[in-house]
Order: sequence, then C-alpha cells, then structure tokens
Amino acid sequence: MLTATDDGGKRMSERDIADKILGLLVGGHDTAAATCTFIVKFLSEFPDVYDRVYEEQMEIARSKSAGEVLNWEDIKKMKYSWNVACEVLRLTPPVQGSFREATTDFIFNGFSIPKGWKLYWSVASTHQNEKHFPKPEKFDPSRFEGSGPDPYTFVPFGGGPKMCPGQEYARLEILVFVHNLVKRFKFETLIPDEKMIANPVAVPANGLPVRLFPHKA
Repeated sequence: MLTATDDGGKRMSERDIADKILGLLVGGHDTAAATCTFIVKFLSEFPDVYDRVYEEQMEIARSKSAGEVLNWEDIKKMKYSWNVACEVLRLTPPVQGSFREATTDFIFNGFSIPKGWKLYWSVASTHQNEKHFPKPEKFDPSRFEGSGPDPYTFVPFGGGPKMCPGQEYARLEILVFVHNLVKRFKFETLIPDEKMIANPVAVPANGLPVRLFPHKA
C-alpha cells in the first residue's frame, strides 16, 4: 500500500492507508475473535451441542500421534463443529451488512430502485427470514446439514464476486480454536444473559467471563 499507485501514478494518502489497515484489522481479527467468543457462549448454553462437538473433536484427537498437529484433512472432518459455527454466525453475525451500488433498475418489495443508487444490505435481517430459517430465533445447527440453506440466504461472508476472501481462513482459525478448547475444557459462563455491545463488531459487554473445567486425563 505504501508503494501502490493509480493509473496516474498517484500514491494513496496516509489517511487512505490507515483506513485500509483498520479494515484489515477488523476483518482479519475482530470478526473471527467475536465468532469464537459466541461459540463459547452457545456451547456453554447447550450442553448437548457441546457433547457432540466434543465427541467429534476427540475422535480426531485420538487419530493423531503425540505432538502431531492438525492438517486440512482433519479440518474437513469437523462437519458438525462447522455447522455449529455457522449457526453462531447466523444468529450473531460479526458484520451487520455492507453497501453496494445498484447496477440496473429493479423493483424490490414494491419499491423501485434506480440504477446507481447506493444500497445497504443487512446480514442480520437476512438471517432472520422465517421463509428460509423456520423459528429463526432458535439455535439449531441442524439447519446446515446436507446442502444447507438456499444460496444468498446465509451471508456472514457476503456473496457473489465480492464475497470475503478470508472465508476459508476464518473457517480454519475457528475450527482450530474449537478443537483445542473443547478437547481440554468444559466451561460455563459466569454472567447469565450478558448484554451485547457493538465495538465495532458485536461482543459481550463484559468480555464473556467463563469458568473452565479441565477434562480428566
């Protein structure tokens, strides 16, 4: 970014560079960190879901020799754990939406949208659509079994040509975190019904303090 130029040879200003670095920090760290936090929250609230995640992860752990690290084949076996992560992303998407520009005139829900208008699409309201997610307020990882939701109904990473390029990295980061957490600990949250705040992504107001219970060797 320091050396990049446009077609006229002009470099980005310090303000532009700072803005893009902030975007990278939020996109590369805060979003995955918030998702991992909410996974801990939901696993502590749903012991049956925790037990299934634990069994899946321990089956993988038992297949590894001492000191052997996870590989991509292991990640692909974490199907239920990823279903859980997806349901967490559906209910608590770290990014609430984004702006786009209409490339053509169209009508949506009776409203005429002219070409060139700036639009804001909402991740949260999309994920609460009862047509695609019956009882949308319910935590239910089975929604993602089989072929999963219809295209463009589950959009925590966006969709189309501008989909988040870090989707698979986020999947890797989240599942490695889940693996290393649940194989070592069971846990419970210490503040029931802790409030959520936006900072700028959704996070628990008090940092989600938990009590850890190490598994017996």
